[in-house]
Amino acid sequence: MHAIVKTTVTATAAAALTLGLTACGTDSDPAASTGKGDADAPLTVAASPTPHADILTFVKENLAEEAGLKLEVKEFTDYVLPNTATENGEVDANYFQHKPYLDDFNAKQGTHIVPVVDVHLEPLGLYSSTLKKAADLGAGDTVAVPNDTTNEGRALQLLDEQGLIELKEGVGNDATLADIADRKGLKFKELEAAALPRSLEDVDAAVINGNYAIEADLEPAKDALALEKAEGNPYANFLAVKKGNEDDPRVKKLAELLTSDEVEKFIEKKYHGSIVSAAGNES
Repeated sequence: MHAIVKTTVTATAAAALTLGLTACGTDSDPAASTGKGDADAPLTVAASPTPHADILTFVKENLAEEAGLKLEVKEFTDYVLPNTATENGEVDANYFQHKPYLDDFNAKQGTHIVPVVDVHLEPLGLYSSTLKKAADLGAGDTVAVPNDTTNEGRALQLLDEQGLIELKEGVGNDATLADIADRKGLKFKELEAAALPRSLEDVDAAVINGNYAIEADLEPAKDALALEKAEGNPYANFLAVKKGNEDDPRVKKLAELLTSDEVEKFIEKKYHGSIVSAAGNES
């Protein structure tokens, strides 16, 4: 998969050209390409296109210059390369994931990525192109779920809460298909999270991450048959860096901007409850 699809730049055209040439990696020192250690250099952040890059672009166009921050955004369409690019220094930070996913990724990949600040929550939802309500799912129907550890467990918890399946007692958020005590006749298809919206043509329902639902022109607050509750939800998406870079002054500036009132209002206005500000969720 070609993960980098677009680069949004706030610095000069020359800086854009330099970073464009290093977007897929070069033989030169990757840390040098990100201006690491230079408080005046652009801060390069890897992000999923929606809503992460949209939110960062709002910051870039409306808040960054006044705060003295040069911000560059590199969009990735998968859940692996943003972390590996942050680990190897191709980018300075990333914004696309939640804590359970990061913990699992670090443990399996040996990376050293750490959260900086929570920004927003994307409620996971159950969608169908043919059914009108969750209760319409029945024996023989096929449900597509994410194939990564944390999001699959999250999807199964949602289905359990809706009474569509029954998980084994004591199973937590890392549940797998093997942890289903009663499938109630449902069949399951495990797919990469980004492919789930397209799967709606081939399955009876799919549990889809909020960002991918929005990219597919679904409105979670309106179109989902069932939606995660925002209150007390542990899956807030955050700004993250490689361990040791938490005190980079550029990172601190961006963290402040991402949790500002202006960004909270932008999220509320643009996403109409389909994406929830972490700051608003805490209040």
